[in-house]
Amino acid sequence: MYVIAHGGAGGAVEEPERRQATLDEATAAGATAATPVDAVVATVRVLESSPRFNAGVGGAIQSDGVVRTDAGIMTDDRLVGAACSMPGVERACEVARIVMEETPHVCVSGVHAVDLAAAFGIETGVDLRSEDTRERWAALDPSPPARDDPRGQLDWLVGEFGGSAATGDDARPEDYDTVGAVATNGETLATCTSTGGRWAALAGRVGDVPQVGSGFFATHAGGASATGAGEDIVRVTLARRAVDHLELGRDPGTAAELAIEEFEDITGSEAGVVVMDRDGASGSAFNSDGMQTSVAGE
Repeated sequence: MYVIAHGGAGGAVEEPERRQATLDEATAAGATAATPVDAVVATVRVLESSPRFNAGVGGAIQSDGVVRTDAGIMTDDRLVGAACSMPGVERACEVARIVMEETPHVCVSGVHAVDLAAAFGIETGVDLRSEDTRERWAALDPSPPARDDPRGQLDWLVGEFGGSAATGDDARPEDYDTVGAVATNGETLATCTSTGGRWAALAGRVGDVPQVGSGFFATHAGGASATGAGEDIVRVTLARRAVDHLELGRDPGTAAELAIEEFEDITGSEAGVVVMDRDGASGSAFNSDGMQTSVAGE
């Protein structure tokens, strides 16, 4: 099994060596899986359980003080599943897989996605705030308005949404990052992306991650997982753009670079993408300060 994973595109991160070690652990877990779907889920699960990444535990806090998770998964024969806006669900990637394999739908959202997770034995009610996000939230000045005041929250988040993009502070993982993986056994391929969203987004905001073609995409040519400023990724369907280049015969590295160049030209924003073709060749590109990746398998 061949696997490539990313830990999110964004600013400089603390303890990059430990984050890299977790990424390497994740792709090693994926490389031993039985199928590409098993591989991307195994890889992403490791990252969702680490507070060093903005997915699952350690996800970004929304304007009402709640962390909500999103994920999407797709195979090369265009089976798709996604789940979004789930409070208290660490293993968002597994919920997306349930939507793909057990329902006739493409996406399930909110409390209904949480109920679906519970019905299939996935733990819910998990406190997804890390020590860092707790401290950062407590230090906000002014604090957000009441949960039942969405207009007030909108006025407040103008100065907070996305962290450094609005305030000029040093970027943190939860400002932009998502996690994702692509895997192939040389015959079939799958991709999966998972996130805790963006810092101080309006409660219920959903970004690119669970949207097919934006945060994730796969065809028989290969697959991609995107990360970065979600609203802008959606505007250009970044993951599909990268896979389109594979279908035109370009190698994964070139496909990733061209997709990011086009993304920046159109939006002026920051993102990253990892790409793998069905033979296991991989590539990545980003225009942010950093994006850690890991590749495993043979």
